[in-house]
Amino acid sequence: MQTNFTPAQLADPDVAESEKILRKCVHCGFCTATCPTYVTLGNELDSPRGRIYLIKDMLENGRPADAEVVTHIDRCLSCLACVTTCPSGVDYMHLVDHARAHIEKTYKRPLVNRLTRALLAAVLPYPGRFRLALHLARLGRPFAGLMRGAALKPFAAMLALAPRRLPAASDLSKPGTYRAEADRRGRVAILAGCAQPVLDPGINAAAIRLLTRLGIEVVAPKGEVCCGSLVHHMGRAEQALESARANVDVWTREIEGQGLDAIIITASGCGTTIKDYGHMLRLDPAYAAKAARVSALAKDITEYLATLDLPAHMPRGITVAYHSACSMQHGQRITLAPKSLLNAAGFTVRDPAEGHLCCGSAGTYNIMQPEISAALKARKVKNIEATKADIIATGNIGCITQIATGTAIPILHTVELLDWAYGGAMPEKLTGLPLG
Repeated sequence: MQTNFTPAQLADPDVAESEKILRKCVHCGFCTATCPTYVTLGNELDSPRGRIYLIKDMLENGRPADAEVVTHIDRCLSCLACVTTCPSGVDYMHLVDHARAHIEKTYKRPLVNRLTRALLAAVLPYPGRFRLALHLARLGRPFAGLMRGAALKPFAAMLALAPRRLPAASDLSKPGTYRAEADRRGRVAILAGCAQPVLDPGINAAAIRLLTRLGIEVVAPKGEVCCGSLVHHMGRAEQALESARANVDVWTREIEGQGLDAIIITASGCGTTIKDYGHMLRLDPAYAAKAARVSALAKDITEYLATLDLPAHMPRGITVAYHSACSMQHGQRITLAPKSLLNAAGFTVRDPAEGHLCCGSAGTYNIMQPEISAALKARKVKNIEATKADIIATGNIGCITQIATGTAIPILHTVELLDWAYGGAMPEKLTGLPLG
């Protein structure tokens, strides 16, 4: 793609990076075949190629974002299926990140939209606030029908997604050090997260139990905050960088103290962002090197478990449909490890059709774009149910929450099944089912 940025524009390092990304695009259109919004809506401007043209025009002309650009950029899930598909290596992730930051700086959204986004940014990254909001959702449910008008649809979507019962907080969610039960053969930190410990604290609890049984010491460091992913994808770059710096400081203390073999992440959406800290903080002289070190140590729980010597199990007679979260398969390029671990643990794994397409969760997308999200969820659930699986496994809390609202098949995090297979108790969601 030919570009015409001025030397003054290219003096901005973000513009210079975007210019290099734009020049790699050859307009081939391969991305349209795997883009969930293009497949759903059929609009060229809702494809990666169409969005690239809009971003190029906006940045090259140095103009503020307008309603058309915002509409189509907001519809992007950041699933990154286009990045996996692109034969030219277009770094769409960082391009759309820059576009969102530019939108946030130059475009004044309608009042209700501004307030909704501000509310999400002020609540979701903070577990205490998020838990309180979910309790308050009970009071709002009777009024959900009144909120289905255009401006208030996101609030109706929030109420639909809110669980009717919140699990109790796990003792393993607290900061502390969890000693290896066997001879210690490693030491890792684990990300507590923000939404996950409220919605499903059993995920990290299962990871800690499994790792400590395998001889891995696990530390949940004090002072850790949200990874920054949720606000990063809203274009709130400075808020995201503040979170990144705080976490880099926390993990650097552990690295330089007793040392870490890895930073374990059980929510793949967080993993994609933390692995990008090195890039996000590349221009910060005080943090660039530390952030790059943190990113290099970041591992999805399945990625780390695949490096350990785990015994194979006999088949259990249980069929698992594996849903590969977009942030796992496209963002981190982890595709084989989760399925290989489940197979080795004795489960029969099936791949749903159209596994490359997003389920429609995508951080706050199922709140801000409920119609598109609902269409993608229905398509995903149909493909999963066609596998006739007993259980669904995935590696991201957003996908778990989204898919669970569309099917009666129990959906669990992959590590919960692995914990069960290697000596842990049966997950509560499976109690009463005719399983091994």
